[in-house]
Amino acid sequence: MDSVRSSQRLKRYVGTLISRKAGLIVTIIVLVGVWTSWVIGSRLVAPARQVIGQPPIEFEASTIEFESDSGALIRGWHLRPANSRGVIVLLHGIRSSRRMMLDRARMLYEAGFASLLIDLQSHGESSGEAITFGARERFDATAAVRIAKQIHPGQPIGVIGVSLGGASAILASPLVVDAMVVESVYGDIRRAVHNRVEARLGPLSPLASSVLLYQLRYRLGIDPSELRPIDRIAKVGCPVMVISGSDDIHTTADETRALFAAAKEPKSLWLVEGATHVDLYKAEPHEYRERVLEFLSRSMEKPAR
Repeated sequence: MDSVRSSQRLKRYVGTLISRKAGLIVTIIVLVGVWTSWVIGSRLVAPARQVIGQPPIEFEASTIEFESDSGALIRGWHLRPANSRGVIVLLHGIRSSRRMMLDRARMLYEAGFASLLIDLQSHGESSGEAITFGARERFDATAAVRIAKQIHPGQPIGVIGVSLGGASAILASPLVVDAMVVESVYGDIRRAVHNRVEARLGPLSPLASSVLLYQLRYRLGIDPSELRPIDRIAKVGCPVMVISGSDDIHTTADETRALFAAAKEPKSLWLVEGATHVDLYKAEPHEYRERVLEFLSRSMEKPAR
């Protein structure tokens, strides 16, 4: 009888040890997930400054700088052909700079459009304390459009925004422009964070995503509900072209279709076949030129403003 009781006590003891060990393992996994998310969050919001230098010598170009309501001093380039038929504000993607948009500026220059390429706040040579996924960058988009109108009074104006740049333009709407092209733009920051974390961490993504979204409030004072371009795109007030890669796992085709569906007519959708979350101009340069220039020319021929 005593041996049976001893055996039962031993089993309970072993079970307790296993339970405690399992609890310790789960705690470690949770802590590692939280720490990883914090590190990733720190890197995502950290300024991405770099020296840009002088504008390319092959263009009639000049450097510009102006203040934004984001609190940043915005720096950029103004490219102007001899007889411009309009001006396009070019807004780059996250952790990039105005140099990312140089191919598009060259395309526009050859087609007779002037362009204003800027470094969004906390990028390139512009000042800023943190990247905010469009919350502050939208003020830079507004300021850039205002400056473009001052430099080109009476001319039609458009915007091409990539990823962060496109989200900033939508969140700033209505910008009172004549055409807008947005590429690889998230519809909801919650889904955007989940997609990116899931691609890296797999099963840990729900916890890591929650920690990253919490950091928006803790670090930046931004509520995720403020970062929903899908709720703002109907306010654009001009023809809009929505572009994304058909195989993009960061901004999925379904998300892009939903963003497009929320926009008002006139509108255009192009899912670049086989493309992921990449520079879509470089992915399909010939088709990009044909589609985007046709859209801009048609939309800006008779300004809506």
